Amino acid sequence: MVGSRGEAPAFLGLWDDRRVIRVPPIVGLQQTSRMSHQPVYKRVLLKVSGEALMGRREYGLDTETVNAIAADVGAVAAMGVEVCLVIGGGNIFRGVSAASRGMERAQADYIGMLATVMNALALQSALEKQGVPTRVQSAIPMASVCEPYIRRRAERHLEKGRIVIFGAGTGNPFFTTDTAAALRANEMGCQALFKGTQVDGVYSADPRKVPDAERYDELTYLDVLSRDLQVMDAAAISLARENHLPIVVFNINAPGAFAQVMRGEGRFTRIVEQQ
Repeated sequence: MVGSRGEAPAFLGLWDDRRVIRVPPIVGLQQTSRMSHQPVYKRVLLKVSGEALMGRREYGLDTETVNAIAADVGAVAAMGVEVCLVIGGGNIFRGVSAASRGMERAQADYIGMLATVMNALALQSALEKQGVPTRVQSAIPMASVCEPYIRRRAERHLEKGRIVIFGAGTGNPFFTTDTAAALRANEMGCQALFKGTQVDGVYSADPRKVPDAERYDELTYLDVLSRDLQVMDAAAISLARENHLPIVVFNINAPGAFAQVMRGEGRFTRIVEQQ
């Protein structure tokens, strides 16, 4: 059973009728994980922005960066964690930007969804080159290149130790890939949503532009919404809040950071329910 809020549970990956029982954030969990070096969660979703795949390029995919992210994901999977991902497409096409220049918003968003599938296939290739079995599922059916999104099939893939990458967002225009990540994390019964960014947590402003920006170790969902912190869009934060889904924000470009944060170590920001 899960202990009280002041106690670490005996086993964090609890299952009941093949559904994950989420363990709420617990005081002292970081200290416990540091001693055991065991993963904090059993099943997680990692959201990777398209920009994270560019490396130092101004557009498209950087092969070394994609391979490095694949290695980090593979290392977490080797820890026994069931991992699924949602990939953005901003390195190829951004629907909002195109809409601001006169393109119909829905049409621009559909093009952006196709860009996320391209990124998903690239990351799948990098993972499988490293011996990590991976499946891509798209919210927009395209049977020649990947599976359609089917929730129960995705769950079976995870149970068999495969990585699952979700492409094409939610399949609907006007919804971001952040919202798709929160949606898929809840559908898959994930215990946490990891957001890989270009910085090591959530700041009051972009630290690359504002050197004295304040960094936060922990925030509540309401903090993010009320302060208009630009870590994820409001729909994604609200969906996580309604379903008590913790969000962990870390630097995806730091080598080994995903595995380190999975053990409760390193630098990151947690977004959780108010204690």
